Amino acid sequence: MDLFKHAVAKDPSHQPLAERMRPRTLEEYVGQTHLTGAGKILSRLTTGARLPSLILWGPPGTGKTTLARLLAEAAGAYLVSISAVQAGVKELREAVAAAEERRALQGKRTLLFVDEIHRFNKGQQDGLLPHVESGLVTLVGATTENPSFEVNAALLSRCKVLRLDALGEDELLLLIDRALTDEVRGIGKLRVEVSAEVRLLIAREAGGDARRALSTLEVGADLASSPTLGGPRVITAEVVAEANQKKTLLYDKSGDEHYNIISAFIKSMRGSDPDAAVYWMTRMLESGEDPIFVLRRMVIFASEDVGNADPSALGVTVAALDAVRLIGLPEGTLAMTQAVIYLACAPKSNSALTTYAAARRAVVDEGSLPVPLSLRNASTKLMQNMGYGQGYKYPHDFEGAYVPADYLPDALRGRRFYRPSDSGFEKEIAARLSRWKKEES
Repeated sequence: MDLFKHAVAKDPSHQPLAERMRPRTLEEYVGQTHLTGAGKILSRLTTGARLPSLILWGPPGTGKTTLARLLAEAAGAYLVSISAVQAGVKELREAVAAAEERRALQGKRTLLFVDEIHRFNKGQQDGLLPHVESGLVTLVGATTENPSFEVNAALLSRCKVLRLDALGEDELLLLIDRALTDEVRGIGKLRVEVSAEVRLLIAREAGGDARRALSTLEVGADLASSPTLGGPRVITAEVVAEANQKKTLLYDKSGDEHYNIISAFIKSMRGSDPDAAVYWMTRMLESGEDPIFVLRRMVIFASEDVGNADPSALGVTVAALDAVRLIGLPEGTLAMTQAVIYLACAPKSNSALTTYAAARRAVVDEGSLPVPLSLRNASTKLMQNMGYGQGYKYPHDFEGAYVPADYLPDALRGRRFYRPSDSGFEKEIAARLSRWKKEES
């Protein structure tokens, strides 16, 4: 028996549901369409293309181990799986020795799957390098951490990094439905009933993790009781809460509570109450809301309700969005909290909203007004002869890089769309505009 090659239990029912439902083909695999779709890298690799060493980077429960198994099968390679948490240099040497013997005696390639490869220290990673370079083993490493920081540059340069995304709710619902109806590998024979709302709850609380969703379903099926003697087992929201050992918060992403809480969140920031704003944000996240949805609302808020009263607000919020995309949850909640506090405490102005609305109203009402001749680009002699660009004054030629001029169409001359507030930085902008107005008169 090869190193770490575990025998499959004779009775599959002894295996966890997530293991029994593990995809056996790429067609069964759910998610990562950017890698598995037609013509994408993994679809090519599973049809016999040469298999390079890979680093699979993504959150838990996204199918990294499954992909390693499918790739080994497609390549006709012998799969050896080790965990970087448990294996040391001794185990690596034994795995390499077995790979050499296998190649010499059987002519068979070895795919070495290293789970949590970021846990290997520099020496262990360096120990892999010559065997990856020689082609003795094809390395497939799995990590939840950014390999740019956690995998040695020399080893990383010899691997292709594939980024896996957390599964979406629709993808998790597909896996849940498969498990409920599959009578061989799933729990179809148990006659389990789960309403659409509860299936959505399981998917939402899984946080993109397929293993967690299926584990919750399995425990829920064990805990569920039948309302009638001999009837089906019914998994309710309360059963899901018990299965997860956590309180299930009321939050229907398509119903009133969803809109109530996001409304409370935005109004708390607008009302400059950081405590309430963070509370409502936490309510959403703990109920399984997508953090990107919350951050999109925050980006909108940064322009709609803060604007140029504090121009840094938009930058802080976009930086929080980038941080969450980079590190995910739960650590990403810190960047989100920082941004929410900033937005709630920032000076407020809705001038971006009112200015655009006023300008749009003028465009709709007045139609396509002609551009004044002085503002047109005189790029040819004919255009110059027609008066294009005549009378235009280049602001940088004047003191303070400002000269009074009209830039709106003639029909809108003197119209004001932007009316800065007296809040934060906009107070300074208002003073500047007022000074320029006085120079015009």
